[in-house]
Order: sequence, then structure tokens, then C-alpha cells
Amino acid sequence: MKINLNDIAVITTIALLAALSGCGKKSQSMQPATMAKVVCDESFENIMEQEINVYEYIYPKEDVLAYYLPENACIDSIMAMGSVKTAVVSRPLTESEISYLRSHKKLVHQQKIAIDALAIIVNPQNPVEILSRKDIAEILSGDVSRWDQVEPCKLGEIDVIFDHQGSSTVKYMRDSILNGRQFGPNVSAVKTNPEVFKAVAENKNAMGVIGVSWVSSDMRGREQSVDELAKAIEKSDTTQLDFNSDVKVLKIRGNDVVAAYKPYQAYIFDGSYPLYRSVYMINTSPGGTVSHRFYSFVTGFQGQKLIQMTGILPATVRPRFVAVE
Repeated sequence: MKINLNDIAVITTIALLAALSGCGKKSQSMQPATMAKVVCDESFENIMEQEINVYEYIYPKEDVLAYYLPENACIDSIMAMGSVKTAVVSRPLTESEISYLRSHKKLVHQQKIAIDALAIIVNPQNPVEILSRKDIAEILSGDVSRWDQVEPCKLGEIDVIFDHQGSSTVKYMRDSILNGRQFGPNVSAVKTNPEVFKAVAENKNAMGVIGVSWVSSDMRGREQSVDELAKAIEKSDTTQLDFNSDVKVLKIRGNDVVAAYKPYQAYIFDGSYPLYRSVYMINTSPGGTVSHRFYSFVTGFQGQKLIQMTGILPATVRPRFVAVE
């Protein structure tokens, strides 16, 4: 499905209606006093699922129901002042949004919980190892449409694949890399991040844009149990993180910069890796509620350690350091 940015508003509205109608992964038969509803940008699903699983393991009498939606739908859900009190998105609320909520007697808490890197992934058969921000912009705009224009090789047309045409990943690349220009005809969207990963792993001409937690080797292979995760968040180790070998994660360099870097936490931390964005958690519930307790968990040490284990950079826990390649 080709990206048509004019359709984003329609898709956002449909997603929002689905959320407010109660579509979700868990039964809503829980009593309201023991349940919280969270809307989360689809790009951060891996991260939020771990947070929810461990939280519910530690507090078995409480339940967190998550909806994974395009970012605009998440913001709309908070502004609707209904049963959804918590959102995880790539931007904080604006002053006007905060003023509106406070004018309706709503508490507003928001905090940066992480810095997420966007990984550029290609098929392992692709000989390209490095792209600059300029290269990425030319590929996204369609000015460069073949791999042999990037580097001498036998590959053909570049197929750029995003997760969802209404996602925050699309918005970031359009606003920060293309400076608001339109995507070229070589850009398409699937429906989910796992589909991006699968498409790149199977197509030697593909280039995927995906949150780094989706290509972390920690998120694939042998899954840690919830019990293991709950114990791990009490430790202060900084074990090395690597990437899944089913795809190749490219090194990226900024414009007018010689060195290129992969999206390891240390390079996100010092700004060497140029494709990054902040992740915010917004909460409008009063203290003493499940929603507020979950917000405190994610923004506290335990929740921050879980974020560290997904491959992105937590806001308050030191990054993992890796050997320079």
C-alpha cells in the first residue's frame, strides 16, 4: 500500500473509534478500580508490552489494557477525557493541550521516558554498510531510486518500507529528514513493525525504517520469562546489546560528518547516532489509581531498567556501553 499522507487523518479517526469502542487484547470484565487503559504509539509496542507484563507480574491484582494506535489517535484519546488516562507517544502535550485539560479540572503529568533510535535495515545480501542523512533523504524522496546509485552493486530498485502510513516513524522521517517534502513513489507501508522486519529479511532490494527495539537481538530468539525480567530490573549491569542477524542494521552518519554509527545506546546517548527521537509518557489520572501507579512504575527505576533492556535509551538509567567497531 503506497503512502498517501492525505489518508492519515482518516486512518487516525478509524483507529481512535476502535480504541474508544473497547477493542483490545484483554477482556474488559475487570473492575474499573483494578484496571488502567493505555494508548501507545505502535512503534513502541515492544517496549510497552514488557512494561505491562512485568507490572502485572509484580502487582497481580491490577490489569493494564493497552491499545496500539497511530500517534495522533493516542493524543486524541487523552484529549477526549474518557476512560483512557495514559498515553505513550513521541511528543509531549503542547501548552494549549495542557491548558485545555486543566480547564476541565484534569491533572496533567508528562515525562520523557526514553530516547528511541530509528534503525535503517537492509537485507543481509545488500553490500551497503553506511548511509548519510543526505543519502536517506534522496532515497525517501525518490531522487535516488536504485542501489547501484548508492554503491556499485547488482541490486535493483530500492523498496522503502515503513510500518504504517499514519505512524510516528513516517512523521519523523518526513519532518526531520525530508523537511516536509513528499515521499517518492518507491516508498510504501505495510501494517506492523514485524511485517517491516519480515519484508526486509526476504527482499534483497528492501530498506526498512523501524524502531531499534524491533531489531534488538534481546527481543528475539529465547524469550525471557516475566519472572526473569522482574528479577533483571533489580540489577545494575550494563550487558552488551547486539542486533538480530536476519537483517543488516546500517551505520548512519550525519551530514558533513565522517564517522558513521549504529544505533547502540552509547551512541544514542552522546548524539553520535543521528536518527533519534524522544518518547514521552502522559498521564491525567489522580494519585492512588492503577493508571497513576503504572505511570510511576514506568518512569521509575524498574520501568527504566526494562526500557534499557529493549535496546533504546532510557531517560534516567545509564546506557549500555559497547566496544567501538
